[in-house]
Amino acid sequence: MNERAVGPGKSGAILDIFTRHVAEKGYDGTSFSGVASELGISQGLIVHHYGTKARLMEALHVSYMRRRIAEAERIVSTFATPPEQLAGLLHAAMLYQVHDRNGTVAFQREVARLAQEDEDSEGRKLRRHYIGILLGVLDAGIASGDFRPVDTSIRSLLIFGAAQWAWTWFEPEGRRSAEQVGAELVDLTLGSLLVDRASLPRLSDPEGQIVATVIGIISGAPEASPAALGE
Repeated sequence: MNERAVGPGKSGAILDIFTRHVAEKGYDGTSFSGVASELGISQGLIVHHYGTKARLMEALHVSYMRRRIAEAERIVSTFATPPEQLAGLLHAAMLYQVHDRNGTVAFQREVARLAQEDEDSEGRKLRRHYIGILLGVLDAGIASGDFRPVDTSIRSLLIFGAAQWAWTWFEPEGRRSAEQVGAELVDLTLGSLLVDRASLPRLSDPEGQIVATVIGIISGAPEASPAALGE
């Protein structure tokens, strides 16, 4: 086999193909032999870069959560108010079903396995960091008077878990788009939190500025200024 077939980013290419295989077949149905065959490399090269299948899965976990944290931090810094920030995070949760779909499905279908990682593992730490971002937005919304007082530790976990089963039923080419389903998630979640629900139609609008801005963020577009949001 020609090891050069993978190209200059060998470890990245291995992770990409492994991620797609896990998304399609699950962790148990994915093998080094299948990944190596598709890439035209030896299984030994995969072992050289990642060691074991479990370590490759951990790399998938870490890579996925780093992307989500970077985007979540940008969403929070882009929008001015806690309701807008939470709406942005919720829209993003569903948009990931079409943006970065392989990574999202691979992560979601193996989330129970990932939850068994050691508490001190990087993946678990990153998940706690992401939930901490949600927690911070909820706390800020309560402090500002935008949200009703709730148990934010429970709400943050519920929000994190709300879209985790979407991979089992959401179809990218189905009757409802990711934007439309995200609008329902925003309406459901913020509808139960907002003290004044007058802004809810704008926050949940699947064709509104919040969704457009979030799509730009998760697509890697240049950072938007508050003035550009038109809010």
